[in-house]
Amino acid sequence: MKAETAVKPKIEFVKTENRVPRYVMPLVKALIFLADAGLAIASFTLAFIWREGDAIFSQTAWAWSKEFEPYAGVLLFVVPIRLAMLVFQRVYRLHGAFSYINEFIKIFKAVSVGSLLIIAFTFLFRGGFAFRDFSYSRGVFALDFIISLVIFSAFHLGLRRLQTLVRAKDINLIPTLIVGTNAEAEQTIRELQERTDLGYRVVGVIESELRITNYELQEKTAEILEIQNPKSKIQNPTVPIVGTLDDLPDVIRELAIQEVIITDSRVPSEKLFEAMIQIGREQKVEFRLAPSMFNFLPQKTSVEQIGVLPMVRLFREPLSDAERFTKRAFDILISAVLLVLLSPVWIVISILIKFDSRGSVLFKQERVGMDGRKFLCYKFRTMKTDADEELHREAYRKNIEGSREANAGDEEKPVFGKVKNDPRVTH
Repeated sequence: MKAETAVKPKIEFVKTENRVPRYVMPLVKALIFLADAGLAIASFTLAFIWREGDAIFSQTAWAWSKEFEPYAGVLLFVVPIRLAMLVFQRVYRLHGAFSYINEFIKIFKAVSVGSLLIIAFTFLFRGGFAFRDFSYSRGVFALDFIISLVIFSAFHLGLRRLQTLVRAKDINLIPTLIVGTNAEAEQTIRELQERTDLGYRVVGVIESELRITNYELQEKTAEILEIQNPKSKIQNPTVPIVGTLDDLPDVIRELAIQEVIITDSRVPSEKLFEAMIQIGREQKVEFRLAPSMFNFLPQKTSVEQIGVLPMVRLFREPLSDAERFTKRAFDILISAVLLVLLSPVWIVISILIKFDSRGSVLFKQERVGMDGRKFLCYKFRTMKTDADEELHREAYRKNIEGSREANAGDEEKPVFGKVKNDPRVTH
């Protein structure tokens, strides 16, 4: 239990952050989402009032005014399009570093593309409903673009300023682990501690030396990598050494680490990848490399800036949680539609299998999917149900050896991997 003796004593001295309940961040995002929906409605209605000079509500009844009624239906497109574009631009990402300039650029893109989509949907809407002969004012859409850009920018940049003040109180920070005790590690820790607005909190350091005795480890973990920081508002700016590379997976789990920054080029790649495999997706952890590690880069990387430090992000997930949910929903929807449309074909295949040989129509097999999760795969049976296991092993042997029998019996046009007269396959 080497990892336990090395890690646990030192973890006890790690300073805990000012944690907030888990429901707070989702609640904050939901409130921002609702506020954006309100801003989208306010922007469009203000654009109409300023351009047309008419009221949006009727003075005689609780209903839309006659002048605004053609535009009321457009609101059905305005709100979802505005919100969808903001989600697409990752405006609601509240963790990690941010830049006010980049934040404005994201909002500008979201508002610009959203305005074009709103105009397109409006003219399609006009062609199929009661107001097909109505001519919408282009000035309303132009004003809506300007107002939306101003109020969304002011709102979200103001939120970012508020987030900076909250982070100064050691809240909304990403628990970060530094691998290495070299000069790059010290520079990284200084930058992250001086710039709490970046959203990172260094909770510990991993010693990158592998050949170290238990006694030396105890002595080493008793040391403190002191980063003097007069500007820091954190009462205790010291960062403890919490273990070695062998302890990396345990430290990540026990300290709930969300980000690992590797600064030492002596880190063996096999140790790093072994830790990644052990952690898996059960705990979302981002791995980054300091500039001195550029010769260590795999192919699937992206370069990002954290303060003044260029960092390389390893193995970034191609899909966010929202995008993965959307993809899953489309997969289920399309699969369900295809199953219904092609059901006559499936019925015919099932009947043919029943007439061909005895046994079940479907063949059930266990497969391994994402994150090592096992699932049952069903497919139409093409083999005999009583095929002996030895027949499978013999067929694999012929394929691996590349014998003449494993070419479908045609020497002029061989199909490698197909065994001639395969005894497992039905006629």
